[in-house]
Order: sequence, then structure tokens, then C-alpha cells
Amino acid sequence: MVLEEFLSEWRNSSDRVLVHTSGSTGAPKPMWPEKEKMRNSARITCDFLGLQPGDTALLCMNLKYIGAKMVVVRSIERRLRLLSVEPSGHPMAALLQGQSVTETDFHDPAALPHPCPQGQKIPAPTFAAMVPLQVYNTLQVPEEAALLRQIRHLIIGGGAIDDQLAAALRDFPHAVWSTYGMTETLSHIALRRLNGSEASEWYQPFPSVKVSLDKDDCLMINAPLVHEGTLKTNDRAEIVPGKGFRILGRKDNVIVSGGIKIQIEEVEHALKPYLSAPFIITRRKDVKFGEAEILLTEATDTDAVTAICRRVLPKYWIPREVRHIDHIPMTETGKPKRKV
Repeated sequence: MVLEEFLSEWRNSSDRVLVHTSGSTGAPKPMWPEKEKMRNSARITCDFLGLQPGDTALLCMNLKYIGAKMVVVRSIERRLRLLSVEPSGHPMAALLQGQSVTETDFHDPAALPHPCPQGQKIPAPTFAAMVPLQVYNTLQVPEEAALLRQIRHLIIGGGAIDDQLAAALRDFPHAVWSTYGMTETLSHIALRRLNGSEASEWYQPFPSVKVSLDKDDCLMINAPLVHEGTLKTNDRAEIVPGKGFRILGRKDNVIVSGGIKIQIEEVEHALKPYLSAPFIITRRKDVKFGEAEILLTEATDTDAVTAICRRVLPKYWIPREVRHIDHIPMTETGKPKRKV
């Protein structure tokens, strides 16, 4: 979808728009959220970040998904100047080169995108939303990284932020946030700071959002401005009053092997600093243990991977088998396609 198509859909007489889930836990699914609830979500974020009319926002993600659509809705609601580039792993490159960048000034409610001058370097936007892979790629190119550091409010969502990426962002001079949310909550309902003295692993829900845990320690979300009724997630979490909540992993990513519960995300987090090739933890049925933990890796030397697992993991986290595969399937936002 291109921006003009979404603006036409947003401005039509329907009170809903079409969005798709990311597909990280199965096939992408269509949803039809209410435009008014999307406006509510936009106002909440703009108010929290202090965005003002005339500020600039960067659209650099696929408009098929809620994260990108909400960048546009925030721009409309707060009358921002929206800079749009083709979705890619290096969104800052287009601004530096002044290539294929469009601008939409939403001071005019009926505004349409128009091309920016070709070949003219464009200043860093006030606000940008990216997925972790875009941020990681940008940091590998010094000129792109320098422009990224100039963004006053950078929010990162759509995938996990590992320790290496978090460390690279820690000294950024302006606010960098990790988001928590999903398509059903119309983007994020909580943020946590990644840099500066306020950096934390704990997500702070917006004031209009209440969170709790069910009997399985899965997060329950009550966000009446953006979602009807209480939303039960599959995310196992810990809540500490005054600090917020942190995510432990998905309920359906718990492997029960010989009576021991193994949270897939915790194992992957522990191995991430030691394994350079892409990998994923999964499972298979096992006659003796019920389920067996399996590590799939793009590395061809599986013996070396096994040795690392035995060295750095607790005894009961060590995979029963390490298997080479040619490619770990990923979504567009950089999440592993675990069902695949």
C-alpha cells in the first residue's frame, strides 16, 4: 500500500480501516479497527512525547501494518509534516541522498504527498518509528547513524531489542523508546526508555491503560480508549507496582521437557551474545521427556554451537539437538516465524 491509498481510505465515509497482523505467530490476519480508536491512540502518543504542530515525522515502514498506519494518523491528528521514504533496512539513506522522499504537510486536512527536491539532504525528523532491524542496519553506517542520533523522539517496536542494540543506543542524546503493543491495541500501550538516566527494562503503561496478570502470568490489558473490553495476551509478564511490567516470553513459547519449564525467549537471550549466525529455539515431541528443546541454526558447524550451549547455558536449558538449516524464516519486521 502507498500513502495516497491509505489517505483515501482514511478520508472515506467508513468508520474503520483495514490492517493486518504481523504474522509472527501464524499467517497475517486482517482486522478492521475503528478510526476513532486509532485517533485516540495517536493523541495518547503525541501527548506523551510532546509532539507539536509543525514537527516532522518519518514514515519508513510498510503501510500494510498498524505501526506504519499509526505514524500517519499521528501526523494527521497533530498536524505534523510527514516525510515518507520507501520501506527498507536503511531509512536514513534516503534522507541523506534526497532520493524518493515525499512530504505531506497536515496543516492542510486535505493535503496530499508531494516530492521533496531531488539530491537535497533532508534534516533529521522530530519523530520516527522503526523496527529493530532498521535501527541496527542504520548504526552500521556512520553517516546514517549520525542522522539517527539527531531524531528527538525515536520509538522502536515490532520485535525484540537485544542487549547489543540496547547498548549501542544508550548514549543517544535524545529520547529512544522501546514500545509494547500489538495490532489489537492499535500500536503501543506502554513504553520503556532505552537511553539516558531513565533507561529501564520495565515498560510504563500510559495513564489510561491498566495491566494485570491471569492465572498463567499472562498480561491482561485494559485500554478502553483503544480496545473494547479486557485483552488477554499470550505474553508472560512480571508486574511490580511503581515500576511497571516486563515481558518474560510468550506462553506458547514455553517448552515443558521432563517437567522443567523452559522459556524459549530466555534461552535465545542468553545465547545471543555468543552465536553470530542466525538461530532459533524450537521443540519436538519426545517419548521420554514429553518435549525436547531443539536449536536450529544457519551455522554449518553444529558441534561448535553445541559446545557454546554447554558452556553458557544452565544444565536444563541445553538443547537436546542442534540442527543446521539454510534459512531462519523471518517476518518483514524482523521477528522469527516460529510457526513456520
